Amino acid sequence: MKVIICGAGQVGYGIAERLSRENNDVSVIDTSAALIAYITETLDVRGYVGHGAHPDVLAKAGADQADMLIAVTLYDEVNIVACEVAHAIFNVPTKVARIRAQSYLAPEYSDLFSRENVPIDVTISPEIEVGRLVLRRISFPGATDVVRFADDRIAMVAIECMEDCPVVDTPLQQLSELFPDLHATVTGIFRDGKLIVPHSSDQLKTGDLAYVVCDRDHARRTLALFGHEEQEARRIIILGAGNIGYFVARTIEEQQPRMRVKLVESDRDRAVLVADKLNSTVVLHGSAMDQRILAQADVQEADLVVALTNNDQINILGSMLARRLGAKSTLVLINEPAYQDFAGAAGVDAYINPRAVTISRVLQHVRKGRIRSVYAVQNGMAEVIEAEALETSPLVGKALRELELPEGIRIGALYRDKAYVRPDGNTRIKAKDRVVLLAAAETVRDVEQLFRVSIQYF
Repeated sequence: MKVIICGAGQVGYGIAERLSRENNDVSVIDTSAALIAYITETLDVRGYVGHGAHPDVLAKAGADQADMLIAVTLYDEVNIVACEVAHAIFNVPTKVARIRAQSYLAPEYSDLFSRENVPIDVTISPEIEVGRLVLRRISFPGATDVVRFADDRIAMVAIECMEDCPVVDTPLQQLSELFPDLHATVTGIFRDGKLIVPHSSDQLKTGDLAYVVCDRDHARRTLALFGHEEQEARRIIILGAGNIGYFVARTIEEQQPRMRVKLVESDRDRAVLVADKLNSTVVLHGSAMDQRILAQADVQEADLVVALTNNDQINILGSMLARRLGAKSTLVLINEPAYQDFAGAAGVDAYINPRAVTISRVLQHVRKGRIRSVYAVQNGMAEVIEAEALETSPLVGKALRELELPEGIRIGALYRDKAYVRPDGNTRIKAKDRVVLLAAAETVRDVEQLFRVSIQYF
C-alpha cells in the first residue's frame, strides 16, 4: 500500500514507523526540514519538505498513485485542505484527517465531512479518543488498559498479576473449568518484555500483564478474580483544562454526577473559559506543581489525580507531588516513549499513551478484509482485532478445535445477534459473527486473509 503522511510530529512519526515496518510504501511531508531529516534517517520512508496541502508537494510525494493520505499536522485547516486537494486533483481513495477543534465535530455538523461536502473518509480526534480512554480507566480501576469492541458489548482489559493474584500458576483451561459462568478469555500475556499468545495449558505468573477479552458486564468480576477490587474513584483532581481535561470533566458531569471533580489549569483565560462551561466542577487557576494549589484542591482526600497537561514533565512531576501529598492514585498522560519506560520507577501508578490510541484508529482503516476495529498493544507487538466473518471465510462452519489457526492468534470472544458468545473448542463461527481476537504482529496478515472478502461473496 502506498501511503502519504502529512505531518512528521509525534503522531505522524508513530504512524510512519508502524506502516513502514509492515513494508508499506510510505512518504512523509512536513514544513520542518529537521523533522524530515530525522524521520528519513531513522525509518525506511521517503521525506519531502513542504506544505502538505500544496498540490505540487503532494505531486512530488506521488499522490497520483497513493492509496491513502493521512493528514496529522497540528493544524486542522491544513489537514482538511490536504484531503480536499488529494481528492480533487489526485483522486486518492482514502483520506484520513486529524481534527482537534471540537466545533468541527459537533453533532449538528455531522454531515460536514462527507464525499458531497468536505471529502474526508475518516476523522480522528486524538483528544476525544484519549479522553474516552481516560474515562474507561476511571470506570475500571485496577485495569492498566481498557478498550471496547462490538458495539461496546465486549471489552479487552489488561490486568497486572500482582503477588496476591489468585489465578497465577493455574492452567488457563482449568480457569475455564473453575469459573464456567465467567465470560472471559485470556488472549495474551506480556512477560519479561515479550508478548506471548498463550495456549490453554499455559499459566500466568506473578508480574505478568494479562490481556483478557470479556463480556463488558463481566469486566469487574474478571478484575476481582485477578485480585483487583479497587473501588471506583469518587474524588478526582484533573491537572490541565485543555481539550482532554475539559472533555473528561464535562463527561463526568453528564454521566457520573456523584463524582466530585476539581480541575487545575495554569492559564487564567482558559481556566475562566472552562469554568463558565462547566456546572459542578470546581476550577482552580494555578500550576499543577504548586503545593498550595494542590492543597486548595484537597489533594490529600483525592482518590485519583489525572494529569492531562500537554507537558509530560509537568504531568509526571505533578502526579508525583500529588502522591506525596496524600493522593491515593495517579493516572498520567505521557507522549514521549522515553518517559513511559521509567514512569513506574518514578512513582506513576498508571499512564496513557495517546500516540497508541491514534495509531490504532489509523490501523483500523489500513487493514484489509472485514476488519471493524483495531487496537495495538505493547508498541505494536500485537493487535486486538474485531473482524466480521463472511460466508466465504475459512473460519465459518468448523469447530474451533478443528481450525488450523496460525501460531500467534487466539480468539477471545464472538459477538452474535447482539450478544456475547464465549468460545470453546466446540464453538462454530457463523457468517456475520464478529470475532474479537489477539494476533501477534507477525500474524496480522494471516488475520486479514481469514476475513478477506472473496470474489465468491459478490
